[in-house]
Amino acid sequence: MQHSFRILLGAAMVLALGACASIKDRRGYIADPTLVDSIQPGIDNLQSVERTLGRPTFVSEFGRKDWYYVSINTQQRAFGRPQAKDQQVLRVTFDPAGNVTGMERTGVEKVVRLSPDGDKTPTLGRERTFLEDLFGNIGTVGSGMGGRGGTGDNTGGN
Repeated sequence: MQHSFRILLGAAMVLALGACASIKDRRGYIADPTLVDSIQPGIDNLQSVERTLGRPTFVSEFGRKDWYYVSINTQQRAFGRPQAKDQQVLRVTFDPAGNVTGMERTGVEKVVRLSPDGDKTPTLGRERTFLEDLFGNIGTVGSGMGGRGGTGDNTGGN
């Protein structure tokens, strides 16, 4: 009896420790350092970069059409939110003719942590209460300059 209790207790401890393990995940572009190092400014162009590295994660919408290759390693504790532990962004810049002008690598130092301020969205203008919103239009409907003409008759004719 004592021996089976120890085995059962040991199994319970292993299961409890397994529940506390973190989940690791890798998302995005998986960069091969050899391929990335083979891209050279002044020699490569849009087509050669696409053949070597593949399609970018995204292309900038404004200004120059830079290509971005993004990968993120996340870690999530039990019952927690995933947090970025490592991030790599490769930015490839091109001139107007489509030739590579430069490459820049950045990491997790550029990640911004946002904490929303409560559950309200700030708006411009006057703060109104619920009752002001509910009853604010009473008396304004139909009192404008629109509607019927100034004659007062309801015949609709001339």
